[in-house]
Amino acid sequence: MHDLVIRGAMVADGVGNPLIRADVAVKDEHIAEVGDVTESARETVDADGLVLAPGIVDVHTHYDAQLTWDSQATPSPSLGVTTVVMGNCGFSIAPCPPDRREQMARNLAEVEGMPVAALEAGIDWSFESFPEYLALLRRKGCYLNAGVFVGHSAVRTTVLGAEASDRAATGDEIATMRGIVTEAVEAGAIGFATSTSINHYGDGGVPMPSRLAEDDEMRALVGVLGELGRGIFQLTVGPSMTNERLEGLAAQTGRPVFMTAALHNETFPDRAIGMLEGAAAAQSRGNAVWAQVSCQPLSMDFSMRTAFPLQSLDAWEPLHTASDDEFLAIIGSEDFRNRFRDELEKPQSGKIFYGDWRRVEVAMATTPAHRALEGETIETIAGREGRDPVDVMFDLAVDERLGTTFNAALLNADEAAVEGLLRHDAGLISLSDAGAHLCYLCDAGYGLHLLGHWVRDKGLFDLEDGIRRITSMPAQLYGIPDRGEIAPGKFADLLLFDPATVGRGAIRRVDDLPGGESRLVRDASGVHGVWVNGTGIYDGDGYREVPPPGHVLDRFAR
Repeated sequence: MHDLVIRGAMVADGVGNPLIRADVAVKDEHIAEVGDVTESARETVDADGLVLAPGIVDVHTHYDAQLTWDSQATPSPSLGVTTVVMGNCGFSIAPCPPDRREQMARNLAEVEGMPVAALEAGIDWSFESFPEYLALLRRKGCYLNAGVFVGHSAVRTTVLGAEASDRAATGDEIATMRGIVTEAVEAGAIGFATSTSINHYGDGGVPMPSRLAEDDEMRALVGVLGELGRGIFQLTVGPSMTNERLEGLAAQTGRPVFMTAALHNETFPDRAIGMLEGAAAAQSRGNAVWAQVSCQPLSMDFSMRTAFPLQSLDAWEPLHTASDDEFLAIIGSEDFRNRFRDELEKPQSGKIFYGDWRRVEVAMATTPAHRALEGETIETIAGREGRDPVDVMFDLAVDERLGTTFNAALLNADEAAVEGLLRHDAGLISLSDAGAHLCYLCDAGYGLHLLGHWVRDKGLFDLEDGIRRITSMPAQLYGIPDRGEIAPGKFADLLLFDPATVGRGAIRRVDDLPGGESRLVRDASGVHGVWVNGTGIYDGDGYREVPPPGHVLDRFAR
């Protein structure tokens, strides 16, 4: 007897073959049959012609902290995701000795837009080493399959402590870090991740620790992957990390390199496509370099106190550690505003805000006098009032004592340009950032957005190819065995959906983080069921209360 049979589905195998009408049987976590299944099962689901696909393999998430208090990793399962990779950009929480926990949490809260009170209340710190962290996840259980990068900033914080964001490492410190990375990869890390992005700041406006790494440190730590002959290298790219340097690391180690992220920027329109062309050229020379691309616009909600889009600007420097009163005085001053304007007039590649006031709007006002401005762009308000946009935004923030919420569509807003990035052979569609930037955005539904917007509505890909790009393709490139495909012997990670209605829902705010803190989430549209290793975890209406069926992944095919 089978454990589960899903009958009468239009089955997408995940590798791009045409849909077939078939039954799919599951036994002992694996797919047992695809076809006309006659054997009975403990549970039967009538698919009634809905599409049955492999679950989405989301290789760019940040659930490292959340999984220690939320085994469901919400909202990703309801959005069709069955496998996640976390620790991206080097922002893992393991290793972490007890005397580094506050520093680690506060840096994470800043760079990932998460309430520090939620992290302090929620993280289960009953681990120190990376192997102990994996063991903790296994004890707690996961609804999803989870792979984990060992993160550069976590490793650097563990070794250098308070000086991790201040200076280069010594030779002895690099040797200690190499030992930690080696231990992590041997214990089951999917690879090593880091960031050189100038947008990544920690607590009090200090650079995230990985940004202080010099070339000898970077080469030594990535070199561990080459010496062990396993693991992925993921890097969030800053201006100093050129295509040539990345290809050099791929050639040195023989390991795959994944750049984050090729996002279209109207101020520097050649940057994203240049990353992809550089990756394609590296591949032509036998070096596995890929660029992650996103099928969604990068849009963020922010207040002045949590202004991630603005924090990398040099003019913002005095605001990182300012009290509320000091903050108000600074942004109200003409000197600050002039420096802010001057910087926008001389844009620097790698930053994410360039003063496009057409794409910044008032999302929520806190005072009745300004409620009529909600939904209007700063450009519209400035034009109507005959004022400078910088003054409009900062005057409003001062009037509402920093309570105003703005929304900025920062990157990937030009769909014609994004189409070219999504089609590119050297790109991997990913970049949900699920589990991070909780105060600003929720892009966890990127896979459903691809299927609804780009496949159904825009016709950019046919359905079979769209599914392939978010299932078997990331699984194969990241060496995650037996995932992302519907075939006998593969793990039964499954997504049942209606192609006529599938998509991501509207963003909304909920107060469900530890300590009652809030975050932004999205609901799914058109999802009728999600299974992980053959166990149903989401039925289209809500989560099923089941023993967590996910695997903590620790063996990879590359």
